[in-house]
Amino acid sequence: MSHPSTLKLPSGPLVVHDDGPVDGPAVVFVHGFLVDSRLWEATAEALADDHRVVRPDLPLGAHRTPIGTYAALSPRGVARLVLELLDALDLEDVTLVGNDTGGAICQFVLDERPSRVGRLVLTNCDGFETFPPAPFNLVHLLKRVPGGVEVALAPMRLRLGRHIALGTLARTRIPDELLRAWSEPFLTDRAIRRETMTFLRAAWPRDLVEASTRLHRFDGPVLLAWAPADRFFTIGLARRLRDACRDARLVEIPDAKTFVAWDQPQRLADEIRAFAAAQVAAAGAGSHSAG
Repeated sequence: MSHPSTLKLPSGPLVVHDDGPVDGPAVVFVHGFLVDSRLWEATAEALADDHRVVRPDLPLGAHRTPIGTYAALSPRGVARLVLELLDALDLEDVTLVGNDTGGAICQFVLDERPSRVGRLVLTNCDGFETFPPAPFNLVHLLKRVPGGVEVALAPMRLRLGRHIALGTLARTRIPDELLRAWSEPFLTDRAIRRETMTFLRAAWPRDLVEASTRLHRFDGPVLLAWAPADRFFTIGLARRLRDACRDARLVEIPDAKTFVAWDQPQRLADEIRAFAAAQVAAAGAGSHSAG
C-alpha cells in the first residue's frame, strides 16, 4: 500500500492512506475508537486493484497527529471531518464503510450531508442507544470522574490489558505490536489524550438514537455485513438498523467478531465489491430503460 499523506483540512491536519486507481469507484473506510486505518488494510488491499480506497486516521484515540481544533472532537465533528475529506478529494458516489464507533460516525455523516455518499456499508457497529455497547458503556460514568477513563485504560500499558481491551474484539489474533501502537498515543501523548477525552465527553447515546432513527432519509442502499457471533454488537442490533433504512440488506459474516475487516478481510471486500457493482448495474439499467 502507498505511504500516507497529511491533508490540511478546514478542521485540521488528517493523515490519509489513498490507494488504487484515482478514477476508480471510491471506497472510504471509517474506523472506530482506539484503532486506526490499519484495521482495514487487508480489505483495502483486496479492493485496490479496481477501486480507489481511502483510509483516514481519525482523531479517535489512536491518532498520532493531533487535529488541534475542538470543532472536530465530537461524533458530529468527526463526521464533518470525513465530509471535509470527501470534499478535499472531490469524491462522489462514495461507498462509505464503517465499523465500531466508525459506524456511528457514518450515520452522523448521512445525517449531516449525504450528497457525496452513494451507498453505505456497516459492519458490526454502534446504533441507536448502543453507543458504545456494554460493558464499554461504563465510559459514560467514568468520563464524569476526573481521571476515570485514564485509570480504566491504564492496564493497556501491559500486553494482557491490551488483549482484554482490544484483542478480544477479533477472532483472529491481532499482533501485540499493533495493539500497542493503537493504545500508545492515548497513554503517552498528552495532546492526544486531551483530544480523546474531548470526544468521549461529547459522545452520548441520545444523539445517535436521533441519527439512527433518521436513516430512512438516506436514498442510497445500505449493506449490513455483520458477524452474528459478536456478543457486543448483536445481530439483533443489525436487524434494527436494517429496518430503520429505506433500502437495506443484511449479510451474515461467519467466523468473525467485532473487527470483521480483521477476521474476514477478503469476504468483506467481496461483499463490498458485489454490493457496489450491483447498484451501478441497476442504475445503468434504469437509465437505459428511461432512454
